Amino acid sequence: MAAPSILTTADASAARPADGADPGDAARDNTRDAVRPPLRWLAAAGRAVNFVLLMVAVFAALVLILVPKATGSETYAVLTNSMAPKYSPGTYLVVKPAAFSELKAGDVITFQLESGKPAVETHRIIGFGTTQTGEKTLITKGDNNDTNDPNPIREPQVKGKLFYAVPYVGYVANALGNSDRGLWVTVGAAGLIGYGALLIFRNVRSRRREAGAAA
Repeated sequence: MAAPSILTTADASAARPADGADPGDAARDNTRDAVRPPLRWLAAAGRAVNFVLLMVAVFAALVLILVPKATGSETYAVLTNSMAPKYSPGTYLVVKPAAFSELKAGDVITFQLESGKPAVETHRIIGFGTTQTGEKTLITKGDNNDTNDPNPIREPQVKGKLFYAVPYVGYVANALGNSDRGLWVTVGAAGLIGYGALLIFRNVRSRRREAGAAA
């Protein structure tokens, strides 16, 4: 029977590298290095997604809530096809107050169908007229309509001039309703701003962890 192979202490020392490092350590380091690149890619992708979501939240807060509030504008949702295809149903309209004397042909305005009543319409000015007493009036028409609006628009009926429009968001506004829109605007602004702050906090914390791991 062959004698068992015995590795002496001296032989074990000779088998180690001159710097005393364990060969297994190098293997483990290689394994970690092979795992780290995918993790880095995932972390980078996560940061990119967070950044996009942050930009969307900031854009939504500015365009849909903060700018209308800051400019004293009112918001409406398109319900009919009278201004299609540019302002189709579901379009969110931000209408800014404008002096009646500054309105001109081609402007899109929101006006009361009857003075003092809540029902409104948003159509384009195509001309001007005057009453028998010399009062200036506006002639309006929907872009998708074949005929002009039946009644001229007087100054007290005008709510404002179209500032800008956002497609599809009007569906959400319609779902929320008009009675509590002020409350929803406040809640929405707080939610979007809070969500943006959360994304910033998470991004900063993630970067700090990566910096600590690299150190």
